[in-house]
Amino acid sequence: MLAESLEYLAIRWDGIYLDATAGLGGHTGAIAQRLTSGFVVANDRDTDSLEIAKRNTAEWVERIRFHHGSFGDLKAALAENGVNKVDGLLADLGVSRYQLTEGERGFSFMADGPLDMRMDRSQGETADDLINFTPEQQLADLIYRFGEERRSRRIARAIVRARPIHSTGHLARVIEAAVPRTNKLHPATQSFMALRMAVNDEQGELDRLLAAAPDLVKSGGRIVIISFMSLEDRKVKQSFQALARAGRASILTKHVVRPSPEEMNNNPPSRSAKLRAVEMK
Repeated sequence: MLAESLEYLAIRWDGIYLDATAGLGGHTGAIAQRLTSGFVVANDRDTDSLEIAKRNTAEWVERIRFHHGSFGDLKAALAENGVNKVDGLLADLGVSRYQLTEGERGFSFMADGPLDMRMDRSQGETADDLINFTPEQQLADLIYRFGEERRSRRIARAIVRARPIHSTGHLARVIEAAVPRTNKLHPATQSFMALRMAVNDEQGELDRLLAAAPDLVKSGGRIVIISFMSLEDRKVKQSFQALARAGRASILTKHVVRPSPEEMNNNPPSRSAKLRAVEMK
């Protein structure tokens, strides 16, 4: 949703912006192209992605400041660049295509690899740790809560019986054998999503983003968030509504904004994207 993101950010040529989820640099580069005396702070938890983003945005390097960190580090990211508040903040909560297709990262069963799933590989437990050491009931609860997978108990039971499991391919096969395919979606899709969310504390990270963002954006500045799951979108919607009730912001998207039919056709994963935006008062 690049065009929609830029539209709601309402970028000024001399503005200062924060791309909280730089990924491979798509949004960062598009913002930088529209700046002259301004710049964009590009933040991401994934150092590998940041290195790719630097290469992808090399043409506008003088207008970009890169920072490695989580949402809890955003205030520090701005302070390092002599900034207290920005004219706009963008967060795209989706996983990058690089993370999904690079087997060694362990995010997906699209390519076999170790069960890692960490966005920041310098810290935290891996999906391997969760799969092999989490009690069955706790594992089932995790898959149900984050993956909204109704068959979570059956899946957790199969995982525990198949331990040890150390690769994405092995895990996908265990899940596929435990639960039948009922539609085009692979039976392991929601479980993999749940594990990734747990490994990276994505709900906690989103809470930290929503708590920090209003204090990082100037009056008249905008916050634009793209989410891909109902759990995330619900939190964003409720947070923006709370800001509006408190008189701190105006909601710019009365209804959630979805990708155009053309984008959904050209980029199928975008179908679940939901954009919401507010303007700070």
